[in-house]
Amino acid sequence: MEEKYSIPLSKVIDEFSLEVFHLPDLPENILVTCARVNRPGLQVAGFYDYYEQARLQIIGKMENHFITNLPDDERQRRLDDFFRSGPAGVIMTSHNPISDEMVALAEKYRVPLLRTGERTSEFMAALIAYLNVELGPRITRHGVLIEVYGEGILLLGDSGVGKSETAIELVKRGHRLIADDAVEIKRVSATTLVGQAPEIIRHYVELRGIGIVDVRRLFGMGAIKLTEKIDLVINLENWVEGKMYDRLGIDEETTDILGIKVPSITLPVRPGRNLSVVIEVAAMNNRQKRMGYNTAEEFNKRLMESMGKH
Repeated sequence: MEEKYSIPLSKVIDEFSLEVFHLPDLPENILVTCARVNRPGLQVAGFYDYYEQARLQIIGKMENHFITNLPDDERQRRLDDFFRSGPAGVIMTSHNPISDEMVALAEKYRVPLLRTGERTSEFMAALIAYLNVELGPRITRHGVLIEVYGEGILLLGDSGVGKSETAIELVKRGHRLIADDAVEIKRVSATTLVGQAPEIIRHYVELRGIGIVDVRRLFGMGAIKLTEKIDLVINLENWVEGKMYDRLGIDEETTDILGIKVPSITLPVRPGRNLSVVIEVAAMNNRQKRMGYNTAEEFNKRLMESMGKH
């Protein structure tokens, strides 16, 4: 069973500067558990099949116009049914007026009632994106996450293989550190993973023989980043003599993280190999693939054409 996450309503209020009309409790104690939201047009019309009360309910101009133009007794009945259904919260958009009637029902049924000046579509898009990040499924992986030429590179491998040392070398070459040792990974959409560092170790790197270093203070604010999407997984492993490593890059490998397949490669590590330069090339090559050009396939095509001529 998938674990459920939650955030306090206070974070949503602060993030979007929402105007508060009623809160049944301190906003820190009211939890939002669903990343999906709903415009309750069908609900105020009386249709409650497939209704999820855990969703935040967004009332825009269209719904508000429909409600205000109902006869008084019918409007009272439908609003009463709506607030009695126990929505996680009701947010009015576009500075639409909130009647004393709605405030009284929110108080009666203990429903948070809020308002924003943003237009409905823009507000919903921003709110859904925010909730997807805050409430998305997540895991913690032992590794290093670093941004190289705009690509989020997740370095995995056994302890002591050189992940942190490689990260420091990449930072010195102008790239940015997101997380060392532990990477919190969230699935924010059907195709996107975002990684960050646990707050307690954010911006720190452990180097054997030296100890803990603060990358932000040593290299400046330009050397760190709070979050980054994961575009490529690089598995570092000690060089095994006789093992066949991919030399052309034709075989496409992936690593499954939270149900999303991320492109991955395996890099053998041995003394004298400049891993930071290899990782830079891997990052640029991965971006090139995403833009539609695959060097390995192009080389294989030229090779087949040359063999056909001879």
